[in-house]
Amino acid sequence: MKLVSWNVNGLRACMNKGFADFFKAMDADMFCIQETKLQEGQIDPAPFEGYFAYWNYAEKKGYSGTAVFTKREPLSVRYGLEEDAEPEGRVLTLEYDDFYLVNVYTPNARRDLSRLDFRLEWEERFRGYLTELDARKPVVVCGDLNVAHQEIDIKNAKSNRGNSGFTDEEREKMTRLLDAGFVDTFRHLHPDRGDMYTWWSFMPKVRERNIGWRIDYFLISRRLTDRLVDAGIESSVMGSDHCPITLELSE
Repeated sequence: MKLVSWNVNGLRACMNKGFADFFKAMDADMFCIQETKLQEGQIDPAPFEGYFAYWNYAEKKGYSGTAVFTKREPLSVRYGLEEDAEPEGRVLTLEYDDFYLVNVYTPNARRDLSRLDFRLEWEERFRGYLTELDARKPVVVCGDLNVAHQEIDIKNAKSNRGNSGFTDEEREKMTRLLDAGFVDTFRHLHPDRGDMYTWWSFMPKVRERNIGWRIDYFLISRRLTDRLVDAGIESSVMGSDHCPITLELSE
């Protein structure tokens, strides 16, 4: 089973930068995107033919949003965490016979950390939600988690410590999530591999010099580890300030 996750930072813009060609070439069983930044009816559905499409739009236009395109029709779909609604369109959960797929776009704490408290409270709710699901059946989580967990996951760890996405508090929440029974698939397979990032600033030469952060993840329930075949980072794929990530699980 092949899965792809990508923060497209605006699907309409990404469509003009080769998204449809990449989507077709990957031929994934499940393709998850974050930051769709659109509303219903604002995108041509043609590139997604052959897939069941599920969208969680943000109430605010041109902001946030998630979507999942899947060849396998789910048993159920949930929009949000505690309620079947999410004002910022950040979470989509698809239920299958033997696992849950959770696509997430974690809130950013903002550069001035003005949303850090909200972010930390959201992390608590999200972890609780995942552990509830995990008690029923295994979980696959993907998306932009907006945190570089370890120093190996960011180019300039020392100078970025305390910045949004690399605060001690955000990193601790990630540690607690993993300790709750989840595995960071890329780091599990590549524990010592550095200079592998999924997001780069739009500042000049930053991506060219690979000054990046690894903030996009595929996490799986620990008991799925024996099904883990591969986890990759498609850093050469352009079209967004993030790059796609991939996961392969045996059937």
